[in-house]
Amino acid sequence: MRQVNVAGVRLSAVGLGTWQFGAGEWGYGTRYAEEVAPAIVHRSLELGVTLFDTAEIYAFGRSERILGAALAGRRDDAFVATKLFPVLPVDPVLSRRAAGSLRRLGVDAVDLYQVHWPNPVVPIAPTMSAIGRLVDRGIVRHVGVSNFSLAQWQAAEAALGRPVLSNQVKFSLIDRGPEHGLLPWAQANDRLVIAYSPLSQGLLSGRYDVDHLPGGVRAGNAAFLPENVALLSPVLGTLGEVAAAHGATSAQVALAWLLRRPNVVVIPGASSVAQAEANAAAADLELTDDEDAALTAASDGFHPTRGAAAVPALARVRLERLAERVRGVAEALRR
Repeated sequence: MRQVNVAGVRLSAVGLGTWQFGAGEWGYGTRYAEEVAPAIVHRSLELGVTLFDTAEIYAFGRSERILGAALAGRRDDAFVATKLFPVLPVDPVLSRRAAGSLRRLGVDAVDLYQVHWPNPVVPIAPTMSAIGRLVDRGIVRHVGVSNFSLAQWQAAEAALGRPVLSNQVKFSLIDRGPEHGLLPWAQANDRLVIAYSPLSQGLLSGRYDVDHLPGGVRAGNAAFLPENVALLSPVLGTLGEVAAAHGATSAQVALAWLLRRPNVVVIPGASSVAQAEANAAAADLELTDDEDAALTAASDGFHPTRGAAAVPALARVRLERLAERVRGVAEALRR
């Protein structure tokens, strides 16, 4: 497993995101939470994965519990990251919340404690001061943020009075916002960008098309609107061509494209041990400059409907799916 060294911290280039551990919105079920998720953690450790990311809000603490139990006896092999959901993020509330995460994870200290989102009504200074005291007590080793703009990241670091190691943001071949500001600053200042949804929730795997779209949590993602999936065809085509040249998968190529960027690590999730193995193998995939350029050019040509403009289309899709379910129920009742 290739390693990334930033600010004296050494991490696996490919980590493991655990939002799906125990979370009902992914529809993976009880067996996944009780058997598959721990097996994914164990196999990831065997493959040299050291970065494991969770959050107190994931399945309301269940993700932390599943990850903590799976890491039992292997704590020294893992860099454990969790996140604080910033509702009233001030002492002593924050101290109790951190203690809850440590208890669920079964650890004495968390390697990376991240503020999950900026709180629009609570200034960042009291939050960072409270987290700084956790660092002083030795129960937090490094501090991070998530979903922060560059200005917010810099303000958090100024308030903390010491490095804010990382910013965890949505970053993929088709979500390239961090390239403008965040990533150049991280590279210039020995900081880390942690890319979540590096496969755009599986869209870059090539598994989906306009006739085969996922349900569950992904149904609310504008990237999966039929019109956006149709526009993605050139990107998926280029991914497939590069993948064929390397005997790899499209998902592995999408991860490798990100990992060519200095100061970036990725934290894809995994629905199976086989997927975790494939994700880890992406760290060893070396793209050429020409392949990188071709992928970037294909991405440059992708202009999906996003944000507020996507709301009417998302509402339409949800109504269509609701109508399909109603028709299905009505049909069943007629039989």
